[in-house]
Amino acid sequence: MRYNERGGTRWPKGRDMWSLSQILAAVSAAFIIPAAGPADDGQWPAGGYRFSDEMGGFRIVEAYGEGTRQDPVVLTQEFYSASPVVLVISGYGPDAGPRIIPGSLGTALYLTLRTRNASGLGWIEFQFELQEEPGRPSTYGDGLSFDQRRIEPRGMHSDRFDLHDRNFEPHDRLLFRKGKVDPDKSASFSILITDLTPVSPFYLVQDPRIPLS
Repeated sequence: MRYNERGGTRWPKGRDMWSLSQILAAVSAAFIIPAAGPADDGQWPAGGYRFSDEMGGFRIVEAYGEGTRQDPVVLTQEFYSASPVVLVISGYGPDAGPRIIPGSLGTALYLTLRTRNASGLGWIEFQFELQEEPGRPSTYGDGLSFDQRRIEPRGMHSDRFDLHDRNFEPHDRLLFRKGKVDPDKSASFSILITDLTPVSPFYLVQDPRIPLS
């Protein structure tokens, strides 16, 4: 902007004149909201939880959603090997906390995992396992499960696998089978995690399976 001798403004002319499209672009740029990303501690907040890839072997790319049936937490991730990896899940505050299961003090997390196979190997099955302590099976008594009370009969499905099996004892495991995920392709898994006696953090072991040689 230029000013005249009397202190008023004089609009630029000729080559200095901005077009309407340039003005609109500048105004729009001032109001762009950055895409959601990890917090300063490297954890990704969504739905009253924080998600972390701190144990390695994979990378979280994006996280959003409220964690409800209508608006599940959607976690986009990339796997760099066909070995099991551990997703660390923590709660971070009562006001934004997990959804309460009706009639109980437990919590329910509707979670969709969009998983890219960057391992270079094809997957023929995919297994999830819940743990309250790393490396120790989740038993019936800890209240953590893949919807053991069946509050949502159709809460588990995948776009790449036709069937799934749930095993509650002696481990809390969910196995997707009858399908495949080729290298550089992605699979989506929708799961429901319930916890009648919530603790933080807990752990979701993710295990892509490859054909036996």
